[in-house]
Amino acid sequence: MNTPPSPSGSERTGGSAVRIGAFVPLTRPGWVEAGRHLLAGLDLAVGEVNDAGGIGGRPLELLVRDTAADPERAAAAVDELAGLGVAAVVGEYHSVVARAAAARADALGLPFLCSSAVLDALTEQPTDCVARLAPPQSRGWRIYADFLLGSGRRRIAVATQPSVYWASGIRVLRDHFAPRGGTVIELDTNALAPAALCDALVDHGATALLLLVGHPEPAVPIVKAVRGDRRLAEILMGAPAGQPEFAEWAAALGGDGAGIPFLRYLPERLGPLGERVGKELRERLGEAPSFVAFEGWDAIAVLADVLRAHGTDRAAIAGSWPRAAVEGTRGPIRFSRTPGISVWQWAWPDIQVVDRDPAEPGRFRILHTG
Repeated sequence: MNTPPSPSGSERTGGSAVRIGAFVPLTRPGWVEAGRHLLAGLDLAVGEVNDAGGIGGRPLELLVRDTAADPERAAAAVDELAGLGVAAVVGEYHSVVARAAAARADALGLPFLCSSAVLDALTEQPTDCVARLAPPQSRGWRIYADFLLGSGRRRIAVATQPSVYWASGIRVLRDHFAPRGGTVIELDTNALAPAALCDALVDHGATALLLLVGHPEPAVPIVKAVRGDRRLAEILMGAPAGQPEFAEWAAALGGDGAGIPFLRYLPERLGPLGERVGKELRERLGEAPSFVAFEGWDAIAVLADVLRAHGTDRAAIAGSWPRAAVEGTRGPIRFSRTPGISVWQWAWPDIQVVDRDPAEPGRFRILHTG
């Protein structure tokens, strides 16, 4: 498996380096733009750690592996990186990929700090090896469901594709809506073309359509079809997984991509550290950094602190998660055991429901917080 070059050359040579593996989707069918933001955050933080003297005078070396949204590729990368002597692994955006990486890392006793994936069942059994920064899907999607209920949307349709992640999200929505008089129906995009999906929305009297599908296909054609159907002028489209966060969405859809709420894991206001890192990330990316970029930076900040305090022994790193206390870009980071979650979990990063302003699609509006 090839290692893509790190943008600022954070991969260093020399036997004295402390090696860290990183999982990032950098090629399709992975969400490449999310991967680019994640890598920017990881790489920026590694450079800052090394500029500050590294880990006890040893440089931090980031070994990046492109997962391309492939769970088997990620699992193979865990084996490869473990053989290369990494102290720990970080990263990954796609939940099903992170789950495969977490299972293999746990089997090998290799600490894994997951930055961005949200699937509740990241591992099948409780583990001390894995910690996570992103909030679990059940929490974020319940907050999203509260937003829908608060806006009077109770007949929810979901355009979906087969996926453990999407299926998990639908369960969260159904469990939250049913006791509150709401309904959730599934529309299989593998069976329904965009025009037929629009007909189904009308037939079901749906008041909201959630896009639980890949981007750009079939998300972009579905949005265009719904926006162009006068019968659906009052329907709310949503994308809880965050597709509208990235510039690629706005470029593909223009004004049609605005007014589509999504989940974002940022506080309403960043503190001084977040502002500084955000400025650096903007310069590096050439655009506003997404929450995924901040997750990458925070992951390295946590891991560097753990390495300085406990050294590079894998068992010591895994045992340190409950004692970690780090100031991140989005607030103080501590890990704890959370009911129903099998890994050490940061409880809790801030969660927002946000959309692109229809009057100014380059600007985000905060619609709801939790």
